[in-house]
Amino acid sequence: GRTRRSRFRPRRGASSRERFHRMKLAAIQMVSTPDVARNLDTAARLLAQAAAEGATLAVLPEYFCLMAQRDEDKLTMAEPPGDSPIQRFLAAQAQQHGLWLVGGTLPLRDPACAPGHVRNSCGVYAPDGRLAARYDKIHLFAFAAAGEQYDEGRVLEAGSEPVAVQAGALRVGLSVCYDLRFPELYRALMRPPCDVLSVPAAFTYTTGQAHWELLLRARAVENQCYVVAAAQGGRHENGRRTWGHSLIADPWGQVLALRAEGDGVVVAGFDAAAMADVRARLPALRHRRI
Repeated sequence: GRTRRSRFRPRRGASSRERFHRMKLAAIQMVSTPDVARNLDTAARLLAQAAAEGATLAVLPEYFCLMAQRDEDKLTMAEPPGDSPIQRFLAAQAQQHGLWLVGGTLPLRDPACAPGHVRNSCGVYAPDGRLAARYDKIHLFAFAAAGEQYDEGRVLEAGSEPVAVQAGALRVGLSVCYDLRFPELYRALMRPPCDVLSVPAAFTYTTGQAHWELLLRARAVENQCYVVAAAQGGRHENGRRTWGHSLIADPWGQVLALRAEGDGVVVAGFDAAAMADVRARLPALRHRRI
């Protein structure tokens, strides 16, 4: 993939203000399988790589833990919220590497769900391993084309509340995959403004090829913040092909780093001064009227 790598690295003893200006963001790309254990091993390896490259915040893709053979498999492997194996794995990884970790998504068996439905949930874990926030995907994907048929609403129950979390010095707005097509969600997350928008995803090859980068760059430009998009990317054992192209975009809409396909890590620097400069020169966030 193409990468424009940040040249800075925090010096020892740097002040909190300096660290805010010198952080690195990471998007983890995977080609997940129906085997949870294998997927967790891959995620652990890639998170270790992100930490070694200096990441402060890392984002895993949607369904990093399972790319199921059938939608109904999400019901059988769904975890209850709390102390369960995949959630323990995410907490341990955040703690081991001292990362803020946006844990992609996993199916959660929320007591409030209707029978035969689960939530597609994204947990954010602090460097001490605690769960700092949970977001349940609001917009459920449906798409029909020649040879392709998707309807997440058959087994998923939609969330209802936008969620942003203070991840250390960064305010991070949470979203998942199909949410990307609904700019009103991101506008809601920008009160007050976020520094980063995270987008764990598993875009189909068809829709991703047409719209993925276009939509991500638009969300970065209109909200004048960084976008970290961690995708599934490749040919999966269940026959599905996902678009990949995990990327990090800056507040001007430039793609700082990108990986087209395959397991890997995308890393780029967070530049608070550059973000502030964009917002000062083009004060679009202050010009909102609706």
